[in-house]
Amino acid sequence: MEQYNYLKSLHLIFVITWFAGLFYIVRLFVYQIEANEKPSPEKEILQKQYKIMTYRLWYIITWPSAILASIFAFWMLFFTDLGKVWLQMPWMHVKLGFVFLLYLYHGKCHQMYLQLQKDDVKQTSNFMRLWNEGATIILFAVVFLVILKNAVNWIYGVVGILLFSVLIMLGFKFYKKIRERNKS
Repeated sequence: MEQYNYLKSLHLIFVITWFAGLFYIVRLFVYQIEANEKPSPEKEILQKQYKIMTYRLWYIITWPSAILASIFAFWMLFFTDLGKVWLQMPWMHVKLGFVFLLYLYHGKCHQMYLQLQKDDVKQTSNFMRLWNEGATIILFAVVFLVILKNAVNWIYGVVGILLFSVLIMLGFKFYKKIRERNKS
């Protein structure tokens, strides 16, 4: 049991740093896209700085955290007695589904990162602000599943996540109106 608790602690630490990296990288994407609209030489100075910042965040914090969180999760699930018990639980199957979505989200962020490193701007800063909420929704879902350990009421959970998403969208629209009003 002591080994399991050490593994769980390390897993949680790297999950937290992984999410921190995902939250911040998309925020840097917003700044990088907005820098693209600035006049020279400000544009070039900002783009160079944001490329350095995103590179360091992505390869020094976010990717290593994702890998280490995964290693400790696999170790807990497949090489401890308690982990083998958790794998039999329906809530764990739902949680692993959300973890799979997190990997897809991470992969899409990587694709966006590579595009922006080449100055290939395909999304707007408003899209990125909205995209940033994807990790938040996954985080909420996983935390509630792990704490409540209840996949039977998944319908309530899905409805709750959808309502939470609607609130985020409304907050985003409200924030966008405030920003537009302040620009005038």
